[in-house]
Amino acid sequence: MNNFTYHNSTCIYFGNDQISAIANIPKDKKILVTYGGGSIKKNGVYDQVKSALKDHNWDEFSGIEANPKYATLMLGVAKIKEQKFDYLLAVGGGSVVDGTKFMAAAACFEGDDPWDILSKQSPVLSALPLSCVLTLPATGTESNCGAVVTREHNKLAFMSPFVRPIFAVLDPKTTLSLSPRQSANGVVDAFVHVMEQYMTYPVNAKVQDRFSEGLLLNLIEEGPKVLATPDDLEVRSNIMWTATQALSGILGVGVPQDWASHMIGHELTGNFGIDHARSLSIILPSVMHNQRHLKEAKLLQYAERIFDIKSGSTQDRIDLAISKTIDFFKSMDVPTSLADVSLDAASVETILSSLEAHKMVALGEHGSIDLKQSRAILEYVL
Repeated sequence: MNNFTYHNSTCIYFGNDQISAIANIPKDKKILVTYGGGSIKKNGVYDQVKSALKDHNWDEFSGIEANPKYATLMLGVAKIKEQKFDYLLAVGGGSVVDGTKFMAAAACFEGDDPWDILSKQSPVLSALPLSCVLTLPATGTESNCGAVVTREHNKLAFMSPFVRPIFAVLDPKTTLSLSPRQSANGVVDAFVHVMEQYMTYPVNAKVQDRFSEGLLLNLIEEGPKVLATPDDLEVRSNIMWTATQALSGILGVGVPQDWASHMIGHELTGNFGIDHARSLSIILPSVMHNQRHLKEAKLLQYAERIFDIKSGSTQDRIDLAISKTIDFFKSMDVPTSLADVSLDAASVETILSSLEAHKMVALGEHGSIDLKQSRAILEYVL
């Protein structure tokens, strides 16, 4: 196991009716509540937030999109500065939380252009305090220090400990109103988050491996259930907590990490508007296939521990594990090829051009996925 330092300061309020915990925000703070398209007003979450903040000074900023847009977020930053808000509360899914993280950083940014936080990785030296009420389990952003923002065809990420939420409310009841597509996307997103930290090469990190395998098994078991029995609160609860743990930081300490599927997937989203999770379900199996020799030991471990594949040649076991991964994605009704999202060979050239423009030319845990390998990965799933 490699050396590491681990710290996660986010307080989690988990369970039914925990939204009332936001009343713990200090009453001397001027709070800006951020949210998306207004679903929280239909499912009762907004009313719960309003009730909990009845003794606080607060206002709201809405309209944060899935794959939050820089231009929208900068409108929020302008409101923060003009009206001197000093605490942000994100209410929604991962995109709302990510967008609010950027707003928290951009409001305090002393450079000329806040886009530099993403495009040039300019350091974030301070940010407004923020917390969140999560309504769509998927990204794990509720307890980590990363965020992703989109500007035109550029979908870029930044990380800073200053934007880690102070607390996160995880009430599984808020997820009962999610559509089947949103529910499936959340499961698949969490699954690939685990795989990006697990499917590399062994460093004898037994805790991280077993924790990852437990989360993968949870998602394989509970994922189809959330589509078959969407009102099952126990299923929702297990998925919500699994998704948080998938990217809270604990899985990735002391181990190599991949993230090639995410980097290629971001270009699918940025250029063609493919849902983030659905870009990952297309790309991950192909990355596993393309990098099978470098990932061989972990692929065999995954085959045995996740799918109980113990017999056959090395390559046969790997093939079957990849096939079963694809079967799981299909059981979640997500695409597993570019054709499934109506993209053809011309899209490969667009994605490769974007990867090159964003300097994504040495991806994976070994930096071995250059543009040639990215082409092979994409062409394999045409």
